[in-house]
Amino acid sequence: MSFTLATWNINSVRLREPLVLKFLAEQGPDVLCLQECKSPVDKIPTEGFAELGYTQMVARGQKGYNGVAILSRLPIEDTGSQQFAGLDHARHVAGRLENGVTIHNFYVPAGGDKPNREINEKFGQKLDYLTDMRDWFANETPEKAILVGDLNIAPREDDVWDHKKMLKIVSHTPIEIEHLAEVQEAGNWVDVTRQDIPEGLLYSWWSYRAKDWDAADKGRRLDHVWATSDISASAHSSRVLREARGWEKPSDHAPVFATFDL
Repeated sequence: MSFTLATWNINSVRLREPLVLKFLAEQGPDVLCLQECKSPVDKIPTEGFAELGYTQMVARGQKGYNGVAILSRLPIEDTGSQQFAGLDHARHVAGRLENGVTIHNFYVPAGGDKPNREINEKFGQKLDYLTDMRDWFANETPEKAILVGDLNIAPREDDVWDHKKMLKIVSHTPIEIEHLAEVQEAGNWVDVTRQDIPEGLLYSWWSYRAKDWDAADKGRRLDHVWATSDISASAHSSRVLREARGWEKPSDHAPVFATFDL
């Protein structure tokens, strides 16, 4: 079985329903994982998705904030969700495909503006969230699993537009990168995107603040596709759909793809 998966922080699934429909119609991934849906589950506009063949959904939502959903044209079973860092947030959901692959969809807290937990509670929550993720994967070692989502960290030097300038900016600080590496190690996760594209600058997010995001190209790779080591070799064809960042009223994130032959 071969299937293509995409992950995309949509920044309001109701506001950007037309973009999701355009994306599904033009790109046709078998599975689409969305983050920052900003909607209760019962308000997610599923009718249009179903008309395109995406009749399956597992999701967790809340009004106005966070929210994660997995849309699928393949049968998928809801296998639950986790709460981390004492936050009652809709930031994780998992589903299992018929071939036994479990997909974890995460939206890690952004962490605010100041990389100091003493003065910025949100940064402390982000670090605690990552620590709890690490401990969960260490206690329940995942197998035959894929982890995707907006992890809100660009770990490598070539995942940001300027490594030195970004070292004190939330999303690329050494302590965040260290915490993310511990999560990856605990679950024996392989960064599929960088397995496929090992060298070169690669981004999935560009700030709304830039007047011309494309020309400035001050991006970060915040969106990730990982797989457990037992299936990572089956992954290929990773890419970022950069053009989606330039669509009308876009999300500030672009979709990231990978295909798995399992």
